[in-house]
Amino acid sequence: MTQLATPALFNFPPQAKVGRVLPKNKIYQHGRVGAALRERFVRQVEQITWQYKLAPETINLPARGGIAEIEIFDIALKTDTLDEDVLRAIDRAIPLPIVFQLQHGQRTRMVAAHKRPSAAEAGKWVIDGYFAGAWQLAAAERRALPIALDLHNLYEQLLRSLLPQAPRPGESLAEQVERLTRLRSRQNECSKMEARLHKEKQFNRKVALNAQLRELKTEVDHLSA
Repeated sequence: MTQLATPALFNFPPQAKVGRVLPKNKIYQHGRVGAALRERFVRQVEQITWQYKLAPETINLPARGGIAEIEIFDIALKTDTLDEDVLRAIDRAIPLPIVFQLQHGQRTRMVAAHKRPSAAEAGKWVIDGYFAGAWQLAAAERRALPIALDLHNLYEQLLRSLLPQAPRPGESLAEQVERLTRLRSRQNECSKMEARLHKEKQFNRKVALNAQLRELKTEVDHLSA
């Protein structure tokens, strides 16, 4: 889960309030939750609340681009960490875009993945990697929702607020998410390669690993530029 340095918390309109507790067993039934993942739900999640529904009838924005409504889910945590697989199970169970507000102690953070209707299979959704805002005090001042012409645009702006870099000129949200996902993957590879290089004793292997590391760093620089 990639974390953003600048917090992103929004003030959702009261007319969109739902405030309904979502039983975990509903997620288990529809989110393909096995025994190991269910144990993580029990260990990490105190309560899931469907907090807000951003829809044409609640915030007077038209649906567009496959986005009929946006759900805001609050997750009260037992610990300050939450496995990404738990969020993915919830996203799989609910066939609508979701923005999560994680809560632990007196702190809150926003987390979401780019979730979009599948172009290959009707009724299915594609869920990309998760991006997270920094933890901040739950009582901190929240900013107003971004100005948008429709729900699709609002969803894009909510997601972009969580991304660790600004988009390149003309870069779509899907392109930006793909680039940042590749960047995260290459950065992880760099870290592993550096650890291997540090442990390697054979000169020839160190030379080969150094060459691979330079290539990875070049790609990281390109993706982050």
